[in-house]
Amino acid sequence: MFIRTDANGDKNIIISHVATALVGVFILVNSVGFVGTGHRGVLTNFGAVTGKVYGEGIFVKKPILQSVKKFDVRIQKVQVDADSASSDLQTISATVALNYRLDATKVAGLYQNIGVDYADRLIAPAIQESVKSSTAQFTAEELITKRADVREAIKVNLREKLSPHGISVEEFNIVNFDFSDSFNVAIEKKVTAEQDALASKNKLEQVKFEAQQRVEEAKGKAEAITVESNALRNNPDVLKLRALEKWDGTLPKVTGGAVPFIDIGK
Repeated sequence: MFIRTDANGDKNIIISHVATALVGVFILVNSVGFVGTGHRGVLTNFGAVTGKVYGEGIFVKKPILQSVKKFDVRIQKVQVDADSASSDLQTISATVALNYRLDATKVAGLYQNIGVDYADRLIAPAIQESVKSSTAQFTAEELITKRADVREAIKVNLREKLSPHGISVEEFNIVNFDFSDSFNVAIEKKVTAEQDALASKNKLEQVKFEAQQRVEEAKGKAEAITVESNALRNNPDVLKLRALEKWDGTLPKVTGGAVPFIDIGK
């Protein structure tokens, strides 16, 4: 009986040590954490945001009482589809992409005011509203011809909506604009008409050029005839020169009289 009492005592001691060790491990595990590269950790106390933000590396907190919520502060991308209308009331379906980054100094406020689902609660609605308000400033045709201006207008709107919440707009791109079938047909007809008009204009210019060439050629011939006429009028011997130029040196085989004499000059 005495031996059993000692054995039970040793057993209780061992259990006590093990329990103490487990509690120590639990406290250690829950007191130390790690924030990875490109992240920030927001410290909360009983679920309340304290405003303390941990940078990359190891941090220490109170076990159970405190916790750390981690946020990615690297550049992130979101791509969404947005429906809108142009200033001339053409229906538009757009696909846009936003590159954004969380401000590391404002993640505590973002967590407290918006939460971890900020992309759905804040960014997506901001994109929809910015696309609608910006495209309404342009006609459907201008959305095509002034795409860079449209992109910049949407980007400015997004910055105004997201920057106060600690979300920095890095880049914004319009992936695609789709219009109604009737508008696409109208644009196709307009492009075809412009191409036909350009072809007709080019053809007219070609005709004018060819006509001008003929006029210049005729003027050249007329001037040549005038020069020659003046030469003949001022120097009759030119006719004899022209006859010699055409004569092959053969005299007629049959003549009705004397052989014509060609005076080639003295």
